[in-house]
Order: sequence, then C-alpha cells, then structure tokens
Amino acid sequence: MSSRIEQLIDEIEDYIDGCKYQPLSKTNIIVNKEEIDELLRELRMKTPDEIKRYQKIITNKEAILNDARAKAEALIKDATVQTTELINEHEIMQQAYAQANEVVRMATTQAQEILNNATLEANGVRTSAMQYLDEMLANLESAMTATLATTTEHYESFYNTISGYNETVKANRAELRPIEVEQMLKEAEGESEPAELNLM
Repeated sequence: MSSRIEQLIDEIEDYIDGCKYQPLSKTNIIVNKEEIDELLRELRMKTPDEIKRYQKIITNKEAILNDARAKAEALIKDATVQTTELINEHEIMQQAYAQANEVVRMATTQAQEILNNATLEANGVRTSAMQYLDEMLANLESAMTATLATTTEHYESFYNTISGYNETVKANRAELRPIEVEQMLKEAEGESEPAELNLM
C-alpha cells in the first residue's frame, strides 16, 4: 500500500504532465499557482507524519532485541533451576551435573541464536525503512527540481520577451527623433533668434 506522500508525488507528476504548453513553446508549460501550491502544501504537511511512522518502525528494533533478551534470560533461568534440582538429588548427582551442563549449554546456544536472529531482523527492518524513506525523499527532490526548472524557464522566457519589446520601442523612438529635430529647425528659421532645441 503506497503512502500519501507517494500519492501526492504521483498527483504532482500527473498535474505537470496535464498542463498545457505555452504558445510557441514545447518546453514551457502554464501552471495554475493555486493548484500546485495546494499539492505542495499537503505534501509538506504529510512528510513529518511519514517520517515519524518510519522512525517508529526503526524503534521497534529495540523492542525486538528486548524481547529476545527476555526469552534468553528465561531460558537460562529455567536451566539454572533444573540444574539446582538435579544437583540436590544426591543419588543421581553425577548424572544431574552432566545433564545440567548440557541444559545450560543448549540454553546458552539457543539464547545466542535468538539474539542473533533478532538483531538481523531488526537491522533488516531498519535498512528497509531507511531505503524506502530515501527513495521517497529522492522522488520528492526530483519533483521539486523539475518544478523549479519549469518555473525558471517560464520567467526567463517572459524576461526575454519584454526585453525584446523594450528594444523595439527604443528603436522606434530613435527613428522618430530626426524628424522632430528637422521640424524644430524649420520653425526656428522664421524667428529672429534661434530657439533652444529640446531633444529629450
């Protein structure tokens, strides 16, 4: 079952895939800021909950080890009790001693196996949880990087377009300015004193 963060990442990817391209562009898209902000806001809110959930899984490692220790201690305690009971019986003391040593040896071996298995299992759970969390964050990073790249391209395109319009306006003004100067000179010829020209 996928987490809500994975679902949100899929929704963001689907939303970006469904956006229309800008006119005359095959790379820039038109994004509804409110919709993408809402998806990102929910993603930001869900991330701490998902991380807490995986931290809880990692914490279970200690519970597994504690349970294994308790079982091992119980086995050793039972073995010790059996050993004491066997030794207290004088007529079978030698046999009891041998059996007691065997019980203790077996109990110690079994306890060590339980601890080893519990440690392996706990480490496996922790590794899986960390790997899954890393993959989830990698997907989130990829989605954010793509969104930032798209936004940057959009504003660079907008800036270049406005700059082009500005250069066109400057050129048009420059073409008009010689005509204005010529007209002002003709008007000044009819006056007794030349008028000061304002070229600004």
